[in-house]
Amino acid sequence: MKAVVLGAAGGIGQPLSLLLKANPAVTELALYDIVNSPGVAVDLSHIATPSKVEGFLPPDDGLKKALTGANVVVIPAGIPRKPGVSSRDDLFKINAGIVRDLATGIATTAPKAFVLVISNPVNSTVPIVAEVFKKHGVFDPKRIFGVTTLDVVRASTFVSEILGDRSLSPSVSVPVVGGHSGVTIVPLLSQSSHPLPASLDASALDGLINRIQFGGDEVVKAKDGAGSATLSMAYAGAEFAGKVIRAVKGEKGIVAPTFVNLASDKTGGDALKKELGKDLEYFSAPVELGVDGVAKIHGLGKISPAEKALVEAALPELSANIEKGIAFVEVPKL
Repeated sequence: MKAVVLGAAGGIGQPLSLLLKANPAVTELALYDIVNSPGVAVDLSHIATPSKVEGFLPPDDGLKKALTGANVVVIPAGIPRKPGVSSRDDLFKINAGIVRDLATGIATTAPKAFVLVISNPVNSTVPIVAEVFKKHGVFDPKRIFGVTTLDVVRASTFVSEILGDRSLSPSVSVPVVGGHSGVTIVPLLSQSSHPLPASLDASALDGLINRIQFGGDEVVKAKDGAGSATLSMAYAGAEFAGKVIRAVKGEKGIVAPTFVNLASDKTGGDALKKELGKDLEYFSAPVELGVDGVAKIHGLGKISPAEKALVEAALPELSANIEKGIAFVEVPKL
């Protein structure tokens, strides 16, 4: 099982690479970045776990060498959010170009790999990867994922805090649907595995929803110019990569929310579009993972009227984000 991290020397890339090195299911780990990746690789190579680690830089076909034989490719590459950079949208121009170029490398060298996109804005970068793959005639919607796991992890953590017992956090499960920025993040708290206290009033519930949606801002502010959510994102990315790896190796019944192309499961995707009342190409929903990637897209299920309103509010921005990603690849490269 060869895993590749593209952007491995960055704030997310280094801890993500560490966590993948710690995963015994990974037998080979290739780290690529524009700087420092060979050093990160040598450092990690001393850890007593099965995987062989190699680092690559752009010269001498480094990207191609890193991607050769890849099973799973995780992309945390790009620039982070900073105070004053108000939204993920401000990162778009730089990160879109980075993701397009890396996607071109994957499409030409490892078109059958499972691609896990972390680079923001995910609502736009996942369509960018898909469009690049289409241009190369290798697009398989079942194999491209937007990693929204951090929203799910935050929901578990914050709900356990409200319940007054942090030891519950690993077992608290809250489906988070929609997209991966601000109002497009819709936590379905009515479906929480651990019901919220009946005493929780409307303003506290709104506060919880807002904190899940804008948890990234909390970190950006606290880091005070020194970056964004890197360690929690690395944890979430490694969690999702671990689930994909387990599913690819044949484990059944693994379901996780992820931002996917709805053509990856036509039946489930069409049913979801009907629920949404909108013909979206991409949406984050609970997805059953299988040996070929997306096995089944689950619907929203029973949601509260307030959650229905949150979904409605998410759709216009989500739709615009998706279009922006598609348009970026369609525009001739200057």
